[in-house]
Parts: sequence; structure tokens; C-alpha cells
Amino acid sequence: MQSAKEVMEKYSGASLVKRVLKSGSHEDEFNSLNDRLDDAFQFLSGSLQVEQGNILLEVFEKSTREKQDEMDRKQDDSELKILLLQYAEEQQEMANKLQEDINKIVKMLEKPYDVGIQIIKQQELKYELVDGLTKKPFMTTPTSEVFRGEYRSFPVAIKRYTDPATTSISEVSRGFKKDVETMKVFQSPNILRMFGICVEDETGPKPQFLIIMEYCEKGSLREVLDSGCTLSWNQKARMCRDAALGLYRLHQSEEKCKVHGCINSSKFLVADGYTVKLGGFEFTQTETSLRKPTRGGVKRSFTYSSPELLEYINNYSKECEVYRSDTVTLDISFGIVLWEVATGRKPFDGLTIKEVHQKVFVEKYQERLDDCPKELELLINACRAFDAFQRPSAGVLADKLKTWVTQLEKV
Repeated sequence: MQSAKEVMEKYSGASLVKRVLKSGSHEDEFNSLNDRLDDAFQFLSGSLQVEQGNILLEVFEKSTREKQDEMDRKQDDSELKILLLQYAEEQQEMANKLQEDINKIVKMLEKPYDVGIQIIKQQELKYELVDGLTKKPFMTTPTSEVFRGEYRSFPVAIKRYTDPATTSISEVSRGFKKDVETMKVFQSPNILRMFGICVEDETGPKPQFLIIMEYCEKGSLREVLDSGCTLSWNQKARMCRDAALGLYRLHQSEEKCKVHGCINSSKFLVADGYTVKLGGFEFTQTETSLRKPTRGGVKRSFTYSSPELLEYINNYSKECEVYRSDTVTLDISFGIVLWEVATGRKPFDGLTIKEVHQKVFVEKYQERLDDCPKELELLINACRAFDAFQRPSAGVLADKLKTWVTQLEKV
């Protein structure tokens, strides 16, 4: 550009005559200058394009980065919202669990355990009504009806005798006083709580006798197993432990007449949280005075008897309860109760008395256990030992089951 300027000044400064005379000599110089200017133009044009390209690239990259940043921000916001929702749900679950625990504690504090077993006034009981009018029993027997109700705002089962053997209140009261002393020995979290007895219309010709006991929401252990619900091994372990603790508490009595005699899966009841309680005690003396004897006496079933009882019916002991015991509807041992919890099945289902005798007493047969933890399998097999001397005591069972539950809860 400087060279072009000098040539132009040189040419423009000469007179017109000189420019005309020397125009031929300036032609080469102007051609050369033109070529250089053209080269310079091409170079500058290329440089300008590169510069513009760089500017456009920078603008594109900036725009792309901004879009990517916006996408990343939206993704981060979305992930943050998900995390916040999960956290809120977890906190809500924890709050709900805490509230449930608080409600359970409040319920425990509200339980009328401190009042002892006593005569309960009619106005202290409330029945669960159908359509606000009808009292409907949830269970019936040949001699009684059982209703759900409330005693001091606590859910209870109310057993009413439909056709009592006596209407003598003094006779029933004498039996009740004896029962109160007996039941004090058996008070335990794993034994069904008995609250007392109530006499309705005691001044009338036909007084109504009621036994008030703890209500278990889930029914009997057999009903729970038949319901098809899925129980984890942790739950099964705790249920077995609870049942063993109930049996152990029962066996603290050294009097043979106070041995339960009815250890089966229908006599264990299941409360909220799958807590198992040994029931079926009721009040022996009170029941004796109220319940009419059935025709033909008590019919014994040998379907699930221990080997020694299958051979000699009067050969009864606590060791038999660890293996089996007598009941009108279903004979079963505590070992068989554990087997039921482990498998969910009914023992020796469909077999006759002769077939059970052949299998248990002659063949020393034990029903198989499938996919059962080794700890529980060993206990069940020990309880079903052919030799009564080899069977563990209720205390040993309770200790071993408590240890197993503790081990499972650590996993």
C-alpha cells in the first residue's frame, strides 16, 4: 500500500505533457503495482474470511455451550427434584413409622394390666355392633359365643356362655377366685391376658356369664398359616420364639394339674405385629361350673400324639407337651407347632389313626422339612425325638430361639 501511494503521488505531481510522454514507461510499474495490490487484496480477503470464520466459530461454540449448560441445568434440576422427592418420602416413612411406634407405646401404656384379674362391671364393657344395633360373634362353640368389644378403651374378646350349666352366682364366684390365684402365675407377654369375669343381669332369673380376655387381631396361629400370607424367616423365627416363651412360662408351674394339655397351633393366638401368645387357658374352675359336659365326654384324637402316648394314653407329662398334647379338635405337639410355622402345612394331613401310629410309633417317622434354616431344623427334630428324655425343655427351646432371632436381626 505504501508503494502504491508513492507511485500515485509521483504520477499525479508531474505535468500533463510529461505524463503523456512517459505513460509508456509507467505501464510496467502500474502493472506490477496492480498485481501486488491484487495479491494484497486476495491475502486480506482470505484473512478476513478466516477472522470471520473464527468469530462465527466462537459464536457457535458459545451458543452450543449455553445450550449444553441449559440442558445440564435442567437435568440437574430434574435429578435434584427426584432426590428431594425421595428424601421427602423417606422422611415421611420414618415419620409414619415413628408415629406407629408412638401409637403402640401409647396402647401399651393404656393396657389395663395394672388392675389385675377382677370382677368387671357391665357398664365397663362395650360390644362391637353391626349396623349400630346387632351384637355379632366372630366365633361360636357348642357352649359359647365370642364377641369383640372394648374394656377401658382396650380391645378385648368377650366370651358368653349360651347355656350355662348353673345360674348360681356364688358357685361361679368361688371357682373364679381360685382361677384368679392360678392365673397370676401365668401372667406373661406371651400368654393371653385374662381380665376377669362379668355377670350381666345378675338379679334376673337367667344371668349372663362373660369371660373377658385379650383380643388378638390376626386370630389363631393356624388361621394365620392358612391365610396364605407370606412370612419371612425373621418373622417365623420371632413367632417360634414367642410361642416357646409362652410354653416356658406355662411350665414354671410344678403342679401337674396346671399343665396346659392343649398345645396346638389353634391354641396360639397372633396379635398385631405377629406377636404370638399362648391361649386356651380361660378359667378352669369357672368353666367347670359354667360349661355343660358334652355327650360321651372328651373325644381324644391321636393323629399327632407323641410315640409314648400313641402306645399308652395315660402316659402324660410336660415332655409330651414338647412333643404333643391332647385337644378335642386337633392334637399337636410344640415341636409340630414349630414344624407348622416352618412349612405352613398341616401335619399328617389325611392320615388315619392307624397310619399315624404305624408311622410315628413303629417307623419312628418324622415329616420332612423343606428349605428350613439349620438352626430351626435341629430344634424341631429335637422336639420330635422318639425318646422323651432326648427332647429339650421349654427353657432350652426359648433360649436357643432367642439366640437365633438375635443372629437374624444382625444380618
